[in-house]
Amino acid sequence: MNSELDKPITYLKGVGPKRAEIYAKMGVATVYDLLCYYPRDYIDLTAITPISDAALNETVTLRGRVVRKMPEARIRKGLSVFKAVFTDDTADLTIVIYNSGFLFSQLQLDKEYYLVGKLSGNFIRKEMNSPLVFPGNTPDRLQPVYRLTEGMTQNLLRGNIHNALDSCRRFIFEPLPKQIAAENGLCSQEFAIANIHFPKDTHSYEIAKKRLVFDELLVLQLGMAVLRKKSRGKTAYVLKNVQMDELYSALPFEMTDCQKRAVNDCIDDMQKGFPMNRLVQGDVGSGKTAVAAAAAFFAYKNGCQTALMAPTEVLAAQHFETLSAFLEPLGVRVALLTGSLTPKQKDTLKQAIAAGGYDVVVGTHALVQQSTSFKELALVITDEQHRFGVKQRAVLAKKGNSPHKLVMSATPIPRTLAMMIYGDLDISVLDELPKGRQPVDTYAVTGKLRERAFNFVKKHLDQGRQGYVVCPMIEESDMELQDVKTYAKKLGEGSLKDYRIGLLHGKLAPDKKERIMADFKAHKYDLLVCTTVVEVGVDVPNATIMVIENADRFGLSQLHQLRGRVGRGQFKSDCVLITDNVNETTKKRLKILSSTNDGFRISEEDLKLRGPGDFFGDKQHGLPKLKIADMSQDMNVLKTAQITARKITGDDPLLEKPENKGLRELVDRLFASGDPDN
Repeated sequence: MNSELDKPITYLKGVGPKRAEIYAKMGVATVYDLLCYYPRDYIDLTAITPISDAALNETVTLRGRVVRKMPEARIRKGLSVFKAVFTDDTADLTIVIYNSGFLFSQLQLDKEYYLVGKLSGNFIRKEMNSPLVFPGNTPDRLQPVYRLTEGMTQNLLRGNIHNALDSCRRFIFEPLPKQIAAENGLCSQEFAIANIHFPKDTHSYEIAKKRLVFDELLVLQLGMAVLRKKSRGKTAYVLKNVQMDELYSALPFEMTDCQKRAVNDCIDDMQKGFPMNRLVQGDVGSGKTAVAAAAAFFAYKNGCQTALMAPTEVLAAQHFETLSAFLEPLGVRVALLTGSLTPKQKDTLKQAIAAGGYDVVVGTHALVQQSTSFKELALVITDEQHRFGVKQRAVLAKKGNSPHKLVMSATPIPRTLAMMIYGDLDISVLDELPKGRQPVDTYAVTGKLRERAFNFVKKHLDQGRQGYVVCPMIEESDMELQDVKTYAKKLGEGSLKDYRIGLLHGKLAPDKKERIMADFKAHKYDLLVCTTVVEVGVDVPNATIMVIENADRFGLSQLHQLRGRVGRGQFKSDCVLITDNVNETTKKRLKILSSTNDGFRISEEDLKLRGPGDFFGDKQHGLPKLKIADMSQDMNVLKTAQITARKITGDDPLLEKPENKGLRELVDRLFASGDPDN
């Protein structure tokens, strides 16, 4: 890439060290990063409404002039109100500005301006409070709107991007081979970047977006293909087929057909000359751990070690207990390696692992530390795909001599989408629940029935069971929803004052979160009031009731994941969804959830209703974060990008040819900077 684009952001006029620190929080370090910081929306200054036609309580764009400015009015200490009369000759309105003498002073009489904001008042006297104001001669009629952080404003960001384009536009490089751009009817990279920020019109914006979405999805697919090719190198562990009946007869249950298929997939893969790279994705409670145990047993029978990495200590301890129960009676030595061990305990355990004293090692990030080594590491298993980035899986895999890799994900994803997202992995699907697994009865109610819902909770607790109450927010500043701490306090002082209530949310320190979950499992709490941090949590078979407040705020797949925290034992379990939003979409969504426990069907519906943001959220399940593409809107582009990626890598598997140099650079950048877990 051209060195001008790789210059630090301070290279730009007006960006000093302090502003560079703010940009660093936004993930912007270089001029190129800034040019790739795409708008999240646009203000359309071309769609002008006459004041006389503008509807109250709707956001509108007006064009007119200021004809009168009133003196400042001090309402009380610390609050000043400034007013001006604005007209477009169809009608007048009053601009109201609070506490900004500077903005008010910028408004000049008889000068033309665009105003963007919500109208209030009545049909006789219209007002616009704190509008966005643009000069009438603004050249960019589609104004970009960016995600901001504290200390940054839209105007500052727009100005810096204008400067970056003015000084560096000619250095923007073209990564796509000409033939591919021509085949897909794509504009140049230079045009695309300039017009995604400051499009001349909607047509220019659409052309720019088409190019950038294609590039992003192509680079993602190429990156997956390169990872897949690299993982297809030789492995030192070509395992031999062994009898598994000993394990199957020792398990306290009979495996489902899909579990057996997944185990056979793993066994077949591990007998090949290149490393297994498989994703086992299954619904909540579909028995992924049993598949992992069988794969580890197969490695053990071949005289090799297995490492299983979990995202938290509580989950690691849970896997350790499960695998020990399944495997130790068969002679498999299982160890637990986590950060909470004393230095002496860690050293002793690591020495034993390096000497081959343990066959299966379960742990957290401690497994990927340099000081941890293995004697014969043939199989690496990571739990909960979205908690580990692509790079972390690679670091753990380097511990052995190209070991086999198995990834377990509890998020059901439609197969067509999964094949596109996890392009570096083969996929096994667990789509049936083990025998005896309790389906969870789900009820959707309005807030009017909240008291009755909590009486239902009491019934469960009075039988010696436990429960969860999930709230969507924890920020006290969010006035729309009750802060979870206040909520827990109200419950503890009100209808549930006779029960032991724990509180769990994302702002707690990791060790405190783990301690609270461990205490809940040990029944030191009857009820856990929590945020979605409990979505991927420890098994508590005694938990049989869950209440989810403001259920309309969650995606269907996420609600299904949360619901999966109950019904994990032999007791009948229930889930109550409370919402005061009773529009048709909400009713439809919650009806789907109440009518089925099939996570794959729910995920299909979710994809139709809301797109895949629910499965991936901001973290995109360990994938580099997409900046402009949207998996639900851009599925057709994704398919085209896949076909193009196959053509390119079929001819040049590792993107080493000169014509693919630009694409290779983008792949390296995406996977170096975009992995959210590293």
